[in-house]
Amino acid sequence: MDATQQVLAAADALVAAFASNDVDAYFGAFAPEASFIFHASPVRLMSRDAYRAEWDGWVADSDLRVLDCVSSNRAVQFVDGIALFMHDVNTTIATRDGEATLAERETIVFRQDESGRWLAWHEHLSPRAA
Repeated sequence: MDATQQVLAAADALVAAFASNDVDAYFGAFAPEASFIFHASPVRLMSRDAYRAEWDGWVADSDLRVLDCVSSNRAVQFVDGIALFMHDVNTTIATRDGEATLAERETIVFRQDESGRWLAWHEHLSPRAA
């Protein structure tokens, strides 16, 4: 499997864990030092633990659940050992207020750890224009 296929497989595993609410596998796809920028959050999250705390708050406050997540329009670029994975993502969520489908664009920066596993080191999510 070449590097592009490895990154796509890592992205597929991350998206599948997210889509199935496998929170441990989802957060396990990120390096501890990962950072996150979400358009719906007023702050940058500067670690996996900070994002996990934010996630736990969303679940506690609104009973957030992911019902589905579909990745499309995927691309991978490499720069000095870093992989930039870009895609469109449609996510259906449920909260106490009901269901909603979000149309977003996302960039995830992957880097191999010392074992050769591609881990997400940065995620940037923005709304997708209609």
